Amino acid sequence: MGDAVFESFIRYKLLINGGVRPHRLHLEATKYVSAKAQAEMIHALIEQGLLTEEEMAVVKRGRNAKSGTIPKNTDVQTYRYSTAFEALLGYHYLAGEKDRLYELMEFGYKTIQKGVDGCSE
Repeated sequence: MGDAVFESFIRYKLLINGGVRPHRLHLEATKYVSAKAQAEMIHALIEQGLLTEEEMAVVKRGRNAKSGTIPKNTDVQTYRYSTAFEALLGYHYLAGEKDRLYELMEFGYKTIQKGVDGCSE
């Protein structure tokens, strides 16, 4: 659930900010919704102490969940942290905690945006 919510959010942000044309949307969105990017987001949230104890429990459950699949384009550790980020977003979405969900997604967007802006010239 969290992956779908986050991808919709990212596509909306990219379109509304005028930074991408619709035909390049998928390519640009991938920079934010890839396993590597999502793992970076959850690490930043943890390192900055922005998660509650309850959220950390959700992250740990998501990270430790057995997916039954082998990641194709990343290592297992990155994939697990990416899954943890998606679990956290899904948790807030299903709990109806839209303000916190938006706050976390906005933080993730800005975290990756810093890297994207730093790479583009």
